[in-house]
Amino acid sequence: MQPENYNLDEKDLSILRLLQKDAKLSVRDISTRINLSPTPTHERIKRMEKSGIIKEYTAVLDRKKVNKGMMVVCMIALNAHNKKTAAKFIEQVSKLKEVVEFYNISGDFDFMLKILAPNMDEFHEFFVNKLSEIEGIGQTKSIFVMNSIKESSQII
Repeated sequence: MQPENYNLDEKDLSILRLLQKDAKLSVRDISTRINLSPTPTHERIKRMEKSGIIKEYTAVLDRKKVNKGMMVVCMIALNAHNKKTAAKFIEQVSKLKEVVEFYNISGDFDFMLKILAPNMDEFHEFFVNKLSEIEGIGQTKSIFVMNSIKESSQII
């Protein structure tokens, strides 16, 4: 299924850039910055929300300050490559609150997980008692992030 092609003009892109930097901006603040009156600015935002361009508004937290200082990228290869095994794996991993990002990838591994934990002991507990208990895992490789150089949710 191909994504719908949206015709975003420069005003739409300007709105999106502003919201990515600060989702708490009021419609009036946005309209002033893009030189458009509040009503059409509000209509553009609502249209982009309805169409799914704007998926959600969220707060970006400092993971260290909320006791999630350890980040682990875990690569997983399944032991069988069929729809049933993959679907069951996806269903179970999607429920794990420690997994904050989850991708189906190509190459030597099938999936990549971004996992947050308070420390190594908690990650070990998660890995042994939750992740490794999921059926279908053939191989794992964990990469421990030493320092975040750039983290961004801004895509335009």
